[in-house]
Amino acid sequence: MRSSIGLMVLAFMGSSRAETAQAQSGSFILSSGKDTVSVERFRRTATRLEGEMLVRIGSVRLTYDASIAPDGLVTTLTNRFWQATDSAKAPPRQLAVIRLSGDSAFADITAGGRTVTQRLGSTAGALPYINPSFALMELVVARARTLGGSPATVPVFMVSGGQTFPVTITRVGTDSIIASMAGGEMRFRTDATGQLLGGSIPAQKLTITRAGEGAVAMAVEKPDYSAPGGAPYQAIDVTVPTPMGHTLAGTLTLPRGASRGQPVPAVVTITGSGLEDRDEAIPMFKGYRPFREFADSLGRRGIAVLRMDDRGFGGSGGNPAIATSEDFAQDIRAGLAYLRTRPEINASRLAVMGHSEGGLIAPMVARQEPTLKGIVLLAGTAYTGRQILNFQLGNGVKNDTSVRGAVKDSALAAVKVRVDSMVSTNPWLKFFADYEPLVTARQVRTPVLILNGSRDQQVTPDQVPLLEKAFRAAGNRDVTAKILPNLNHLFVYDPDGFPGRYTELKSFSVDRATIGLVVEWLAKRLAPPVI
Repeated sequence: MRSSIGLMVLAFMGSSRAETAQAQSGSFILSSGKDTVSVERFRRTATRLEGEMLVRIGSVRLTYDASIAPDGLVTTLTNRFWQATDSAKAPPRQLAVIRLSGDSAFADITAGGRTVTQRLGSTAGALPYINPSFALMELVVARARTLGGSPATVPVFMVSGGQTFPVTITRVGTDSIIASMAGGEMRFRTDATGQLLGGSIPAQKLTITRAGEGAVAMAVEKPDYSAPGGAPYQAIDVTVPTPMGHTLAGTLTLPRGASRGQPVPAVVTITGSGLEDRDEAIPMFKGYRPFREFADSLGRRGIAVLRMDDRGFGGSGGNPAIATSEDFAQDIRAGLAYLRTRPEINASRLAVMGHSEGGLIAPMVARQEPTLKGIVLLAGTAYTGRQILNFQLGNGVKNDTSVRGAVKDSALAAVKVRVDSMVSTNPWLKFFADYEPLVTARQVRTPVLILNGSRDQQVTPDQVPLLEKAFRAAGNRDVTAKILPNLNHLFVYDPDGFPGRYTELKSFSVDRATIGLVVEWLAKRLAPPVI
């Protein structure tokens, strides 16, 4: 989903406001094994907190600047966002100014040359948080010390998503704490003054370290979208124009020998939720680049593939803050239109393939592009977004071993309220919550392949027969539906399937049999008719 796999990272600092009056600076490093997940540099005084973060999940760089009132609350937080590979002199892709007052948060968001102002419900005394900033969270735990008691609860306004959640902080002895939020548990060590020294997030096998300000370089490798050595296709960087005025950056893998005289069929890939690059890579899960794997296998079968960075991500322009799944569908249609301008592409032999939210978008595209020869739904949804969010959040609580009994019951009871609150403040979620995929499926006659992993706990496999029935109800005579054993939402081997335990997996390569199944199905539908 468009808020796919995230990190809830919390820290506790027991120092009083007087102890933090002197300027402090340093770094926080979040790592998974030997891999760095994020680096944060910060400088704090009694009235101001400034920081810069580089986060490998999504390959983003951001800065924040918080104004701190005498009572320790933050009155204004300014947040600037770039892609990690953007030039150091490039203007921010998004600027957000958050003003907290009483039980409301006022957000002025500027992106793509347009400013949108939102008033979001919050809780009096809430402190803003940008995931995974430990420096901002130290303000939260200082507030917990002011409130007193153990456990102590402080409301936190999540800048990404606009939701307010309670953070509960419990002391364990004199040098350790447990921090809980949304059912998750984090454990940390502190020194004699209460400053955070390090810790872990056991469920995700993450380690947190505090270091000096310049201890770790803030850099990220530029993604490599080139073709592997000896491949029978070339990888071409392309720019796709859209009717909406922005352009999309992508890679076209083109079989060698394709020409005006010998045009080849082509597939456009559609990423899942959350801003993603053209490979649909998840840096935290090393090696997971599913669309690169599919493009390689299709290229070896003589089929071109266009994969594009999401709107507002990587090299693509546009404003994702106000976009819905329907808007992203128009970006995919722009990709199809671009392919039709290429003399090496057979414009009459095109298909689309979408994963997760991409599986929701693919039928939208097919409804408006009836000449497509096929659509592939990898973990596409049959339920409304509201049903899916209720399940996902509830499933997260049920799998959280740190909460039990009445606490767990209370957390489960609060899920529906949380979803309603989330939906009310986000344009993408508003559309997603009420959109009915089965209504669209009943209007599509394009050949369709529907696949789900049997262990998928994000888009559950019971939705496969519902989609199959809906497509057939449209009079569609070419519907193939399969539930694949022991695969999770990523189509990676996983006998468990719960997203919170993905970090325990040994490999993030897409199941080879699944790739073969998809390639064979597409090759048959995209082959020129026999005369």
